[in-house]
Amino acid sequence: MNRLYKIKSFFFISMLALGLTMAAGSCKKAYLNIDEYIYDFIQLDSVFATQDKLLQYINGIASYLPAEDRLWTSSWSPFQGASDENFTSWNDARHAGIKLLLGEITPYTANSYYNNYENWYRGIRKANTVIARIDECKELSLVTKREYLGEMYFFKGYFLYHLIQQYGPAVIPSDTAQDLTASSSSLSLERSSYDDCVKYIIKNMEQAYNLLPATKDALAEVNRPTSGAALAVMSRVLLVAASPMYNGNPAYATWKRSDGTNFISTSEDNSKWGKAAVAAKRVMQTGRYELYIFPRAADTDPLAANVPSAAYPNGAGGLDPYRSYKYTFVGEVPATSNPEIIWSRNVDPRGTDSPLWLSTPSHMSGGNGLNITQDLVDAFKMKDGRDINSSSATYPYPDAATAYQPIGALKNISDVQLVANTPKMYDNREARFYANIGFCHSYWKGTSYTGTDANIKNVEITYYSNGTAAPINTFPNDYNHTGYTCIKYNHFADNMKQSGSILPKVFPMFRYAEILLNYAEALNELNNPYTDALTGITVERNVTEIANAFNRVRFRAGLPGLSAAELASQATIREAIKRERKVEFACEGRRYHDLRRWLDAPVAYSQPVVGMNVAASSSNRQQFFTRTTLNEQLTLRFWSFKMYFWPIPKNALDKNTKLVQNPSW
Repeated sequence: MNRLYKIKSFFFISMLALGLTMAAGSCKKAYLNIDEYIYDFIQLDSVFATQDKLLQYINGIASYLPAEDRLWTSSWSPFQGASDENFTSWNDARHAGIKLLLGEITPYTANSYYNNYENWYRGIRKANTVIARIDECKELSLVTKREYLGEMYFFKGYFLYHLIQQYGPAVIPSDTAQDLTASSSSLSLERSSYDDCVKYIIKNMEQAYNLLPATKDALAEVNRPTSGAALAVMSRVLLVAASPMYNGNPAYATWKRSDGTNFISTSEDNSKWGKAAVAAKRVMQTGRYELYIFPRAADTDPLAANVPSAAYPNGAGGLDPYRSYKYTFVGEVPATSNPEIIWSRNVDPRGTDSPLWLSTPSHMSGGNGLNITQDLVDAFKMKDGRDINSSSATYPYPDAATAYQPIGALKNISDVQLVANTPKMYDNREARFYANIGFCHSYWKGTSYTGTDANIKNVEITYYSNGTAAPINTFPNDYNHTGYTCIKYNHFADNMKQSGSILPKVFPMFRYAEILLNYAEALNELNNPYTDALTGITVERNVTEIANAFNRVRFRAGLPGLSAAELASQATIREAIKRERKVEFACEGRRYHDLRRWLDAPVAYSQPVVGMNVAASSSNRQQFFTRTTLNEQLTLRFWSFKMYFWPIPKNALDKNTKLVQNPSW
C-alpha cells in the first residue's frame, strides 16, 4: 500500500469511528449554525492548502455518516428498536427506539432523541464546499481529485437519503455555499416534494458512480464508497420511491407545498418500478457481486430431498447454507474476500453498544436485553421450505402437545450444536433460523474464553425464571422477556468475558441479497416494459427472471426455490418476496422501512406480542414452551399515522420559518 493510501485509510477510519459516535446522539445545533459556518469559512483557506489537510476535512464530513451497525443500544435511529421483530428490556435513553413504539415521542423529545437533522445538512454543505473549491488544492493528482469528488457527490446523496428516510420530504439545499450576508428569510427554505428529493439523490449518485473507483482492494479502504455502492443506494432509494407509501398514496392528498405540489404523489406511476428494476440490474451487470458461498463440509446438514442439488446458482448442492449466510455477519471472512458486501463499515463488537453485548446473558458479561418476537421466529421455515403451519410428514412441526419435548440426542449443524434438550419445535428448521435466533436450550460455545469459570463457555442457555440466563442480583431487570434473542452477529468463538479475542466484524449496509430481492420485487410490480433513457436497459415482468433472482437467495439458504403456488400470480409472488425479506434481512434495520413502504405497518403493529412463558421455571417445561401473549408495559405497542415519519425536531422548526412539521405531529 502506498503512502497516500495509508494516510487516507488512517484518517478515514479514525475520524469515522469518532464521528459516528458523535452523530448517534448529537442534538446541540440547529439546521444552519452561523457560528460554525463562520469558523469553517475562516479555516477553509488552510484546508485547501495541502492534500493532507483537505483529506482531514473530507474525513470530518464522513464523520456525520450514521453508525448503522448500532441497531439497538446507543443507536443512530429508532428504526430497529421500533421494529415489529423485537423490543429491548429497557425503556431508557440508550434504547430510545422503543419509545416510538410506546407513543412517547413528540417534536420536543425529538430534540433529544435521534436528532440527525442538522448533522446531515451540515455534511451536505461541507461536501458542496469541497466540490466548489477542490481546484485550489494544487497537490492533488487527477485520480485523487476524481475520487474525492466522487465521495462528495456520494455523501450529498447519502445524507439526503437518510433525511428522507427518517423525516420524509426534505429541504433540498443549494449546491452552492450559503451567503452569510443574505436575510434570514432567504436562508429559510421550503421542503421539496419526495419525488424531487429522490431526483436529487439519484443525480448525485450518478455523478458519484462516474467518479468513484469500482473496488477497494485494501482492507482498511473497504469503508470508503465505491461506484457499486452508489448503484446500490440508487437501487434501494428507487425501490422505496416506487412502493405504495410514496407512489399514489391518497392518505397525503391534503399535505402540500405552498405552490400546491403534493409532498407525496397521489398519482401512481408504474414506471417507477421500472426505474427500480433497472437500478438493481445495473448492480447485477457489474459482475462484481455475488452471494457469499461456503463449501459443503462434513458437518453440513443434509439438504431436504426437494431442494435442488445442482451447484449454486441453480441449486443448493455443494454449499453449506448456515455458514454461507452467517459468515457475512460474524467476522469469519474478510470484507475484501466477500463478494456479497457492497458497502460496509467496521464494527467494534467489544463495547456495550454492540448487538453482541445486548444478546449475551448477564453472567457472561452481556446485557441480556434483546427480545425477539414469536412472529419473527415463526417466519423461518422448515428445512424443506414448508411453513411451520403446513409442514410435511418428513419434517413435521410438532403440535402444542409435543412441541416442548426434547429431541433426545445431540445434533451438530455446521457451527451449531443442538443439545439433547432442544425442543422439537426448533428441530429441522432452515439454516437461517439457527443463524439468527437464540432460543431456550441454545448452546453457546464462546470458545475464546480461557478462564476457569465453567459457566462462561460451552453453556446451555435457558430462559426459565430460574434458568442459566436468569437475571443476576445486581441487574434484576436484565432478563429476556420472550425466550428468544438475536444471535446474527455472534460468532461461536465470541465471548464478552474474553472481549479481547472477539472477532473483528463489518456491518454490511448494502449486500447483494438485497439487490436480488429488489430486482425480483420491482420486476413483479412492473405492468409494462420499461426502457431507461440513460443506460438503454429494458426491463419487463418476466416470471422466469423473477424466479432466477429470487431463487439465488433461497438456494443459498438451502431451501427449494419458488413453488408453483408462489409463482401463480403477481399477488402470490409479492407475498413470497415480503416473507423472504423478513427472514433474509432479520434484525438488519430494514424491516421497519419495508413495513412502512408497503403500508403494512398498521396491520403488523396491531398484532399482540407473543413469546414463550418466561415466568415458568425449569420444572414446568411444558408451561414455558407455551405461546404466551405479553401484556407488560414494554409490549404495549402503539401505531398511528404520524409514525410513518419521525418528527422534525422543534429546534429545527424554530430556525426555519418555512419548514412545516410532518402530518399529525
